[in-house]
Amino acid sequence: MLKLFKPALPVERLPEGKIDSEYKKLRLQVFIGIFIGYAAYYLIRKNFSMAMPYLKEEGYTTGELGLALSAISISYGISKFVMGTVSDRSNARYFLPVGLILAGIVSLLMGLVPFFTSSVTIMFIMLFINGWFQGMGWPPSGRVLVHWFSVSERGGKTAIWNVAHNVGGGLMAPLAIAGVSIFATLMGSSYAGYEGIFILPALVAILIAIISFILIRDTPQSVGLPPIEEYRNDFPNKMKKTFETELTTKEILFKYVLNNKWVWAIAIANIFVYFVRYGVLDWAPTYLSEEKGFNMDESSTAYFLYEWAGIPGTLLCGYISDKVFKGRRGPAGVVFMLGVLIAVLVYWFNPAGNPMIDIISLIAIGFLIYGPVMLIGLQALDLVPKKAAGTAAGLTGLFGYLGGSVAANAIMGYVVDFSGWNAGFTLITISCVLAVVVFACTWNVRGQEVVKG
Repeated sequence: MLKLFKPALPVERLPEGKIDSEYKKLRLQVFIGIFIGYAAYYLIRKNFSMAMPYLKEEGYTTGELGLALSAISISYGISKFVMGTVSDRSNARYFLPVGLILAGIVSLLMGLVPFFTSSVTIMFIMLFINGWFQGMGWPPSGRVLVHWFSVSERGGKTAIWNVAHNVGGGLMAPLAIAGVSIFATLMGSSYAGYEGIFILPALVAILIAIISFILIRDTPQSVGLPPIEEYRNDFPNKMKKTFETELTTKEILFKYVLNNKWVWAIAIANIFVYFVRYGVLDWAPTYLSEEKGFNMDESSTAYFLYEWAGIPGTLLCGYISDKVFKGRRGPAGVVFMLGVLIAVLVYWFNPAGNPMIDIISLIAIGFLIYGPVMLIGLQALDLVPKKAAGTAAGLTGLFGYLGGSVAANAIMGYVVDFSGWNAGFTLITISCVLAVVVFACTWNVRGQEVVKG
């Protein structure tokens, strides 16, 4: 492991009188750091979807673009797991910003150098590299959450942090459209016009990476503070054990993650949740343009609303799982995925000429789908000791992206090419039902009750 990424070492503890004020200040500071940092990853993760209608005008087919788009999901899924195991033994302060800067550089190259969008193969390679660096965002954020926020408050804090998905994803669309306008003017006729979709979001992401580095700290002990469990007297078990020893990769994988049946259950659920999430989101600009007669500005508005509707939905889902179901995430997942199923059917069967219903349906899907996305990430953190949190989250991400998102990109693209949009929406509907079934299997599971040291 690079020396740069090694976990920050504990330092001498601060005087007792300074601990409370310093803890309160740094908890807010590190939370803001991982929130804006992870949101910025989304500025450069899905902007290729916004470029696809432009690329279709250049002669690429829906299937070809779907195949290229699948690259980011393939590499992100693998990277989230691989880099998750690395992040559990790394300094989050360096890990998250470095990944963001590298992903930003890839996006800049795709916008500034025409060669990098000159063929499906080259676009696939570039998006694959981008996806790998994207895998350096979630795991260090999870490491920060479990080290700076204790068991009884983690559900609410994770729900708030999780809306970074929506903030970043929602801002990407208007930022991409602004980039098209700005860089078409600056670069003139030598460019096709869509390059700003990649350039402006990348510049903003790199700037945010620098700010995140300034804000984030690795662990409380690295700045002279006690473990969060001790500070809040909030331990995950009756033995009041805090699991502060850094674990080996073998211990993380084989003692705490791969032999945990509930981690496997939520990983399988993630396949279906992600197929629905990206089956709707990634294809919204193309579907609305081809089937519903939306122009690019209207599609970007719908995309923006889909993402931002997830903010109140995620917070509500976290509240319900904590307060109504007393820490059980399965029942909340069932309720929200049933709602997604209904909204998908309305979106699918609404005929062209009723754009308001399409927009309302997309808002409803966005409102509901991000709750289950958050629940799976939260359960991954809860089901293992905090020194293995990144790996557990990485495993669920591996399943979600390779099994769900890749299928939503590549398979759905070709299914639509050969069988039409009805066949694509049939796959989305089936995924909704299967997600409900798997969430129901975890109905009575409370994460902290199954953690063993």
